[in-house]
Amino acid sequence: MIVLEKLSKIYGRTKAVTDIDLTVKKGEIFGFIGPNGAGKTTTIKMMSGLLLPTKGRVRINGVDMAKEPEKAKKHIGLIPDRPYLYEKLTGMEFMAFTAELYETGMNHFHERATDLLKRFSILDHSNDMIESYSHGMKQRLIMASALFHKPPLLIVDEPMVGLDPKGIRMVRSLFRGLAEQGTTIFMSTHTLNLAEDVCDRIGIINDGRLIATGTIPELKHAAKMGEGNLEALFFQLTEEITHL
Repeated sequence: MIVLEKLSKIYGRTKAVTDIDLTVKKGEIFGFIGPNGAGKTTTIKMMSGLLLPTKGRVRINGVDMAKEPEKAKKHIGLIPDRPYLYEKLTGMEFMAFTAELYETGMNHFHERATDLLKRFSILDHSNDMIESYSHGMKQRLIMASALFHKPPLLIVDEPMVGLDPKGIRMVRSLFRGLAEQGTTIFMSTHTLNLAEDVCDRIGIINDGRLIATGTIPELKHAAKMGEGNLEALFFQLTEEITHL
């Protein structure tokens, strides 16, 4: 579903991302973790076609992002860490905008939009202006709109920002349910217990380089670590690299 080949981004003399090689399979929940400034968001922007790589290649569901960007993007539902929305629209109008953007057709629009807004507990506010929404409500609306065209790949940057405990529980359940139906989820997060509970595999990025990938048992074995959780593993691996 996702293939990254030698993916790199350089700004002047700064190497933001260096030679990332990664494959994520269909139906997999892949957790992408790393310190602030490690290159997580830059990688996500290149994967989703928002940023051109300096070198390397991104393929989404077999489609080369550089050669066929519109076709590749139609396979993606993107949930950014900050919900940028047209705040003079209502929630339902934004859903209609999304439907038109992805050329899904409007035959079953109202049924699909209503179902998603209800799932994310914002149906009662669907005719309110987005500018009146709380941050958490905006994040829920972004999630609902990202799922509207039923993408086979969901790319998520910090999904739990602004959500209350009920929303966090709902998103955990949603991600697992989508993966069971064959949706691939690539999730960048600082919430390590979420990654540990939900993700099938983890990738750890530090200083722009992918330093480790695998299941948590595989990562523990590679780090020669018998006990401890993902947090302990994360600090051991990133601190070892930092001090090399």
